[in-house]
Amino acid sequence: MDRDSASPATHYERLLQLQRMADLLDSRWRIPGTRWRFGLDGVASVVPVVGDTLTAGFSAYIIWQAASFGVPKWLLGRMIANAGLDWAVGSIPVLGTVFDVAFKANRRNLALLTRHLEQRYTR
Repeated sequence: MDRDSASPATHYERLLQLQRMADLLDSRWRIPGTRWRFGLDGVASVVPVVGDTLTAGFSAYIIWQAASFGVPKWLLGRMIANAGLDWAVGSIPVLGTVFDVAFKANRRNLALLTRHLEQRYTR
């Protein structure tokens, strides 16, 4: 679908799907007795490099979808930087798992995309 012909409602539906994916990756479960949440990204990082590389593919999909919304290149650059940092630090044994639980690159990227789209449609 051409990004310029998509309606705000279509963008909203796609955004909701991406939000569900980001939540699954970054904040699906709560550590009992705490306010800390984690997702598949944190679980996968228990296997250094391999697990983080696998979840980086899902992060790349979110970024690819953001590009299809027609976001500016500087915003894509920030999203790529978030995902790259998540992959690089997340690949470090033990420290990487803690970082993955705390950093939440996919939720950060969805927040960037959401803010951009809100500004686009409220002007």
